[in-house]
Amino acid sequence: MGEHDDIADRLATFLESDLVREGLEVRDLRRLSGGASRETWSFDLLDAVHGGTERLILQRIRAGALGGAVSMVGESGLLQAAGAAGVPVAPVLAASDDGAVVGAPFLVMGRVEGETIARRILRDDEFAGARRRLVRDCGEALAAIHSLPAHDARYLQVQEPISQLTGLLDLLGQPRPAFELGLRWLDEHRPPEVEPSVVHGDFRLGNFMVDEHGLRAVLDWELAHLGDPIEDLGWLCVRAWRFGSDLPVAGLGSYAELIDAYSSASGMVVDPDVMRWWEVLGTLRWGVICIMQASSHLSGASRSVELAAIGRRVCENEYDLLGLIGARPQTVDSAPEAAPTQAAPGTERDRAGPAQAVAGSGADLYGASSAVELVTAVREFLEGDVMGATQGRVQFHARVAGKVLATVERELAAGPGPRIAHAARLAALGVADDTELAAAIRSGRVDAGSDHIRHSVWLDVLAQLQVANPAYLLPVDRRPD
Repeated sequence: MGEHDDIADRLATFLESDLVREGLEVRDLRRLSGGASRETWSFDLLDAVHGGTERLILQRIRAGALGGAVSMVGESGLLQAAGAAGVPVAPVLAASDDGAVVGAPFLVMGRVEGETIARRILRDDEFAGARRRLVRDCGEALAAIHSLPAHDARYLQVQEPISQLTGLLDLLGQPRPAFELGLRWLDEHRPPEVEPSVVHGDFRLGNFMVDEHGLRAVLDWELAHLGDPIEDLGWLCVRAWRFGSDLPVAGLGSYAELIDAYSSASGMVVDPDVMRWWEVLGTLRWGVICIMQASSHLSGASRSVELAAIGRRVCENEYDLLGLIGARPQTVDSAPEAAPTQAAPGTERDRAGPAQAVAGSGADLYGASSAVELVTAVREFLEGDVMGATQGRVQFHARVAGKVLATVERELAAGPGPRIAHAARLAALGVADDTELAAAIRSGRVDAGSDHIRHSVWLDVLAQLQVANPAYLLPVDRRPD
């Protein structure tokens, strides 16, 4: 019996018990292209007693993924409450936090027809009408989510975002000076506290089901929590979710359109500066998540060419972050000659230095996934997947594999020059590696506002982008597809 047959049999047994229905059979169980934290499977549920077939989706926690803010059972209750409040969601059939049933905690939902792939939604003629109304759909859906009463969110916790990101960076042991500049900016520009409400936590293209008429369902609620509702609006504006478009709100519209749609539906007045603060935090947060996902691959918990490749996308977030906080220099030809200045001791958060990086990685400009590791990941993918299948999920990963090989080619072609220049910049700042520089920024030992510091960090980010994804630096209309 193969893995699919085993999962199908155990799932059918569970559903018979949970739904109190006999004669259920799981048919045509197929793995779809899922996200980095969850596997998504489609299947048909046949009812031999009463007749009929239901087309369903199974979402299962991916091996090595860090737990979300809410359990699968908690998420199922939240989805039901959201649906009752008018949020477009998929109907929930069953859920379990027991990893023994199908190998990991899971959720079973009705299959909603439509498209989730962002690039198709943003480009295909089929969705031209949907694109004209999606910003308004998003504003209305968010207003409904944020209106959910506290008793429907009893599983959710309040999160303090800056300390949470700081803790994650320390836990991962991969210090990033650009992220320390971002954390300091966020700490110095905190918006006023508000009464916490339900926050989706991952409201963006890729987590929407869309058809030609607009938004059909809001998916992937595993990061739901309690907090400032404007967090969801800022996250929707992060550049990563524009997928190559130059329109700031999910590649679909303007900031003003989103604010107007949300305000009209919620009755709230949205401060654009607060929304921008959350966009900054979201940009930094996605960068940390990229490190987390690459770490899942590197640790062996979930070997994946997609996760390995994500490790090289951190510099994209650093590039955007430096621009958003005003730390991107006007010129990038050379670093200023002035020495870094001293700053007064920082806050309590500042005095706790970053965790030490893994041995030998502190002066490695390109980060965790080395050229050797990337090539190994591609080989494992080709041997483990491509030889056994040629469509769907494999087709997607084959595309990722091609991008990985292109990254390796650029790194090898660049030779030792970028690393030598990186080491020279660190020496000019009086630090041994990125670990020491990140600790100095956090503690206030160096002035985070110094042009010398900012320019040095900027040049490092630029060097990484030129290897990882040089097209990211081009205007939208000049980027390859």
